[in-house]
Amino acid sequence: MSGGDPIAAFRVEAGDLLDQVEQGLLDLTHRLDDRDLIDAVFRGLHTLKGSGAMFGFDALASFTHHCETAFDRVRKGLAPATQGLVAVILSAKDHMRALVDGDGTGLEVAGAAILAELQREVDAAAGAPPAAASAPVRKGWRLTFYLPPESMANGTNPLMLLDELRELGECTITARTDRLPPLGELNPVECHVGWDVELFGDVSRDDIDDVFLFVMDDMELVIEEIGGEAEAPAEIVEAPVATAAVATPEASGPAKAATKTGESVRVPAERLDELMDRVGELVIVHSRLSQLANGQGGDMVLRSISEEIERLVSELRDTMMVLRMVPVATLFGRFRRLIHDLARETGKAIELSTEGEATEVDKTVIERLADPMVHLIRNACDHGLEPEDERVAAGKPATGHVRLSAHQAGGEVLITIQDDGRGINRERVRAKAESQGLIQPGQALSDSELLQMIFHPGFSTAAAVTNLSGRGVGMDVVKRTIESLRGAIDITSTPGEGSKVVLRIPLTLAIIDGLLVRVGEGRYVIPLAAVEECLELSLEEDLRSRGRSFITLRDRLVPFLRLREMFETGTRPDPHQKIVVIATGAERVGLVVDQIIGSHQTVIKSMSPLHQDVAAFAGATILGDGGVALILDVVQLVLAGQQQEERLRAAG
Repeated sequence: MSGGDPIAAFRVEAGDLLDQVEQGLLDLTHRLDDRDLIDAVFRGLHTLKGSGAMFGFDALASFTHHCETAFDRVRKGLAPATQGLVAVILSAKDHMRALVDGDGTGLEVAGAAILAELQREVDAAAGAPPAAASAPVRKGWRLTFYLPPESMANGTNPLMLLDELRELGECTITARTDRLPPLGELNPVECHVGWDVELFGDVSRDDIDDVFLFVMDDMELVIEEIGGEAEAPAEIVEAPVATAAVATPEASGPAKAATKTGESVRVPAERLDELMDRVGELVIVHSRLSQLANGQGGDMVLRSISEEIERLVSELRDTMMVLRMVPVATLFGRFRRLIHDLARETGKAIELSTEGEATEVDKTVIERLADPMVHLIRNACDHGLEPEDERVAAGKPATGHVRLSAHQAGGEVLITIQDDGRGINRERVRAKAESQGLIQPGQALSDSELLQMIFHPGFSTAAAVTNLSGRGVGMDVVKRTIESLRGAIDITSTPGEGSKVVLRIPLTLAIIDGLLVRVGEGRYVIPLAAVEECLELSLEEDLRSRGRSFITLRDRLVPFLRLREMFETGTRPDPHQKIVVIATGAERVGLVVDQIIGSHQTVIKSMSPLHQDVAAFAGATILGDGGVALILDVVQLVLAGQQQEERLRAAG
C-alpha cells in the first residue's frame, strides 16, 4: 500500500470502522437496550456511508444507507433492537467489507437478499412497541451554514449534505449568494454559496450534527430550534479568520482531541518487514566486525568501535521488535463474531471469555495463528460442547463456555483454547487410529501420544459430516502451521469436564538471542530464552552415565541428549564436555555439547524445502566468518528427551 494512495487509506480506515461496528453489534446482542451501543453502531454506519461516497464507493454508500436508516429507527425509539435485526446487520457488515475490498461487481444479488431480509426484520419490529415513543409535536430547526471555500477540493459534496438533511424530515432549502465574488475573481473550485434550511420532523440536534460530522470544525453554522413550547437561542459555529477552529462548549471536547495530531502513524506492514530485513543484515555485518575486532592482533580502537556499534545494533533491534509486536487482543477480537455465528448454526448457547489480551506477539505470528485457532474453536464448539439438554442432564450450566487466554513464558507465548464440554473420547480416538493403521491394535501409548493422534491428516471421530467438522481436515493443518512457526501443541482432556489445547509460540520469528555451541566440527545455535543453565560433564561422568543418560539437578532427574551421537558427527568427545539445560514450560532436558562458544545475535533464515522435515532444526543463521550454523528446535529436542526418558523407565 502506498502511503499517498487515498483509496488504499480509505480501505484501511473503513476496515477499522467495520471492526468497530461488528464489536458494537456483538455487544448489543447481550444488551439490546443499551443506548450508547446503539448510538455507536449508528455513528459507525453513518461515517462509513459518508466516507464511501466521498471516495467514490457509491455501491457501498447506497447499501450502507439502507442499514443506517433501519438503525436510525432504533436510535430514535421508533422500533426496538431485536436479535434478528442485529444478526441481519452483522451479515450486512460482511457485505460492506466485500464492497470495500472490491468494486461491487457480482455482489448485487447478495446485497439485494440482505436488504430484503433487513426489510422483513424492520417490518416485524414495526409491529412491536417502540422503546420510547415521543409525543407528536410540530417542531423543527432553522439552519444557516457556509462551508469553507476549499471544502469541495477536499472531497466534500454540498449536494450530498443537503440530501442528508432532506432525508431527516420535511425540508425547505434556500441558497444564499451574498458572498459570491465578482465573476472575474471567481475561483470555480471554491465554494462561496451558503444555505438557509428549515427542517421539520422528529429530528434531534445529534441528527443534524451527524450530517456535518466531517466539516463541523471548519464551517460556519447557525442552528435555531423552532416550534415546541419555547424557541431555544441560536447556536453558532463560526470559522475564525485564523485556520484554527473555534468550537462551541458542546463540541470543545472532540475539537481538543482532534488537535492532538502526530501521536501515531499508520505504517504498511511490508515496510516493517523490509526494515526488519535491513536490521537482520546489520546484525550479520556487525558479527563479522566483532570477529575481526576481537581476533588476533585486533586494534583497541577498532574493538571500541565494535562495542559501540554492538550497543546501537542491539537497541535498534529491540526497537524494531517492539514495532512489530501487537497485542493478542487483535486476534481474540475476531472470534467473538465466530462464536456468535457458531451458536446460531449449532443451536447451542455458547459464551466466550478472554484473558491476557494485552500479551504481545510478533505481527507475523498473529497473522498465521488466525486460521489454526478458527479450526480449534470450531472443533471445541461442534465436538466438545454438548447441546443444552445434555449439559443440564449432566448437572452443567446450559450455556457452554469457551475460554481463550494468553501469557508469556520466557521466549514463548502460550495461547490456550479451553472448553467445558464432554472431553475427548479416548476409546473412539484409539479405534480410529487403529482402523487407519496409525498404531497397532493394543499398542501401548501415553495419554499425550494418544491425544496427539487427532492431528493426523484425515483423522476425524465425528459420527456425521456437518458444516463445521467431520471431514477429517483442519486439525492436521493446525499442527503444520504451528510447527512452521517453530511452536508446539499440548492437549489435555478430562471426560465430562472439557478439553484444553495450548499453543506454544515463539515471541518473534526474525531475530533472537542465541547461545552458540560446538558439537564435533559443527556449530549450532540454541535459543537463549530456552536456556536455564550450563553444567560441566567430564569424560569420566560421561562414561559412567552410559545407558542411563540422566543427571540429578537439585533433587530432580533430568534426561540429557548427546548431540554428538544424535548428529552422528563421527568425532571423539572433548575432555570437558558441557551440558546445556533447556526448558519449555515445566519440562527440562540437557543437551551435551563439546564447547560453549558464547552468546550470539541470531538472524533466523528458513531452511530449504529439502530440509524442512528435519525435526531437530528450526532454521539456520549466518555467522561472522560467513559460515552457517543450524538453529536447534528446542521443542523437538525436549520431546525427544521425554521419549528417551519414557523408554528408559519402561526398560527399567
